Amino acid sequence: MKDHYGTLVAVLLGAVWQTLGVAVWGVSASLLGGVSASLPLGTGLLSGAALGLVYGLWAHDREARWEHTAVPAAVGFVVLMAVSGLAPFSLGMGEALFWGTGGALLVSLVSAQATRASLDDMNLKALTRHHYEIAFIRAMRGIGFTFFVSLVALPFYVMLMTSFKSQQSLLANPLDFSIDLSKGWGLFLSYWEVLTTFNFANYILVSTLVSVCTVIVTLAFAVPGAYAVSRLRFPGRAVLSRSILLIYMFPAIVLVIPLYSVFSQVGLRDSLVGLLVVYPATTIPVSLYMLQGYFRGIPAELEEAGLIDGASRLGVIMRITLPLSMPALASVALYVFMIAWNEFLFAFMFLDDPQIFTLSRGLVSLNSSEVPRQFLMAGSVIVTVPILIIFLWAERFMVAGLTAGSVKG
Repeated sequence: MKDHYGTLVAVLLGAVWQTLGVAVWGVSASLLGGVSASLPLGTGLLSGAALGLVYGLWAHDREARWEHTAVPAAVGFVVLMAVSGLAPFSLGMGEALFWGTGGALLVSLVSAQATRASLDDMNLKALTRHHYEIAFIRAMRGIGFTFFVSLVALPFYVMLMTSFKSQQSLLANPLDFSIDLSKGWGLFLSYWEVLTTFNFANYILVSTLVSVCTVIVTLAFAVPGAYAVSRLRFPGRAVLSRSILLIYMFPAIVLVIPLYSVFSQVGLRDSLVGLLVVYPATTIPVSLYMLQGYFRGIPAELEEAGLIDGASRLGVIMRITLPLSMPALASVALYVFMIAWNEFLFAFMFLDDPQIFTLSRGLVSLNSSEVPRQFLMAGSVIVTVPILIIFLWAERFMVAGLTAGSVKG
């Protein structure tokens, strides 16, 4: 009986992977293909179990070869087609052939490969507890990755596809998120309208200006402050170091009302200067906290050697500390830029003049029953894509900056 535990594990893994694949493909067919696809989870469970059974009985003690994926996949495909009456995902052989039959084949191949990867380098007739744990971890890692990628990609895909639609197509079928490539450049008509008619080109310039200035002001205060806390000795240093993040104990909604009153009295409301006062005030504390940890990780002997050679304290900072701290500075700059670019509450409360709206503030003007939905989605894409590109490009600096200061040198 113990020899069959490995086969049972393969059956369970095959059933899980095939069911997950059927669910993902059914949703994808409906959104990408614009077809009325169903989610045959029961059929996926049964065909996946058959797939796993074949793998467990046939490929358990052999060298890994392509047949160990192809044969179980073929069995899973045949069972899936047979149980569904040759209409997988409720799509007949002549109806959306790619999304129906093609999808069943692709799901079976991916599920077979995922089952094989979960049990790679294991003899299913002699599985130990350690092997069970490894197979479970591998499966959960793949399932978790698939689930969270789908969870993040689905809303963005719906937003992107809606921005390519016309008002007529949205009214005809609001749930059709496929794309009609025959329109050519006409797909981007909503973006052109948003950038020109709704003044989003100006909003991009304003948001860029505000975000870059916030980064400059934040670093101008955070760098010397973090250096002082991490290197210099002065009364209250320990208390200041521990209380840097106290401002985050107060929700922004609590601060916005008194700030609104004060800014109205001193003439800073409805001006970008007011934002450039508030934004650094919220980003400097966390920037100080991040940078002081990194500065402490830089060996003090390097700075002492510079001082012995006759450099001033400012010269040491400029020539030694800051060049060594570029990963941390890049990560802090990216973090601050993202906060300033996406901030909404203060911009919504303080700005009334449409000529100085930030992107997040301007996006609210599109959230109206009088504005077609595709314009709102196009504006959302314009807000999201630039910061996404910047983050993907600079992500390596952010990771290095966040982790380098975690170990004291």
